[in-house]
Amino acid sequence: MSAHAHHAARCPTEHRLIPAHGRLGPRTPALGGLTRYSSVDWPGKLSAVVFVAGCPWRCHYCHNPGLQQRVRELDWDEVLRFLARRRGLLDGVVFCGGEPLSEPTLPALAGQVRDMGFAVALHTAGIYPDRLAEMLPGVSWVGLDIKIDAEGYDALTGRKRSHAPVRQSLAALLAHGVDFECRTTWSPSWLPEPALLALAETLAEQGVRHYAVQHYRSSPDALAAAPLAEATRQRLESLFLTFEER
Repeated sequence: MSAHAHHAARCPTEHRLIPAHGRLGPRTPALGGLTRYSSVDWPGKLSAVVFVAGCPWRCHYCHNPGLQQRVRELDWDEVLRFLARRRGLLDGVVFCGGEPLSEPTLPALAGQVRDMGFAVALHTAGIYPDRLAEMLPGVSWVGLDIKIDAEGYDALTGRKRSHAPVRQSLAALLAHGVDFECRTTWSPSWLPEPALLALAETLAEQGVRHYAVQHYRSSPDALAAAPLAEATRQRLESLFLTFEER
């Protein structure tokens, strides 16, 4: 879950909340917001972005803490009505979060979107590899967050053994062959530049072809940190089919 990325475990564009009413039952989607038009959340595509509420991790620089709990701020019927008016104008729908794979109804939601003629993309932190693998046949593109090197995951996410499912999710993407991008939201205080480069080299060795470094910002309006050193950038460009610094 781009040019507007500020933090790990989040969708790059800002979400717009649309009030919804009623209790949240097990079959009621926990949706936090909708971005109606985005050109940055799915490379090369014009998409709508649906923000799913709920995430089991507590990343230290989470941009959307309001989406950590499974609460409903957006009515799915409102999304469907909007999409019905945008057939032929949008390429697809991106499900973001929070962690979209935490939503039990996500496969059904994605199926409805496909039935309307839209392609489906997914942003994920890789928390649920089995759920990811089950959805891949119906997904056209995935953005996988690689937050930090393996040793740093537990400290960053606030959860024990949090790197293992990410490793499994990456393996599922590589095995399936779906188009995907790995991206790291980079904070030098958490991941010094040499460690970032080592992480990228490991990803390239595993078969990742598309990679992006997203600069951490303390708020949506804050300036990004200094850009990568030119030598680092050149090395990253040499490792991947496509590399982008955002």
